[in-house]
Amino acid sequence: MPASADETTVRRNDDESRYEVWVGDTLAGFTEFSVDARGRYRYPHTEVDPAFRGRGLAQTVVAEAMADSAERGETVVPLCPVVARYLQDNEVPGLDIHWPSRVSAP
Repeated sequence: MPASADETTVRRNDDESRYEVWVGDTLAGFTEFSVDARGRYRYPHTEVDPAFRGRGLAQTVVAEAMADSAERGETVVPLCPVVARYLQDNEVPGLDIHWPSRVSAP
């Protein structure tokens, strides 16, 4: 069954190493991750298509990614300013965060 035109969903895409936010059947944005030598999940970049900006989709995809990472027991390294800001402003129960020296921790 196709998604409604304004239904928002977030999916983890391991093949692309990112979490994607979809509006209906259209990819609207994503937050990328990579795994470092210590097994930590580094989040370097979040992007939302200009046609979908102003809807809070960056926050939506980051929130879902962080909640999923917490459930999976992953350690997150917030390199992307969007991810860092989200983690500074929101509690994510059970999430292990490794703050890099170039991103100010709360």
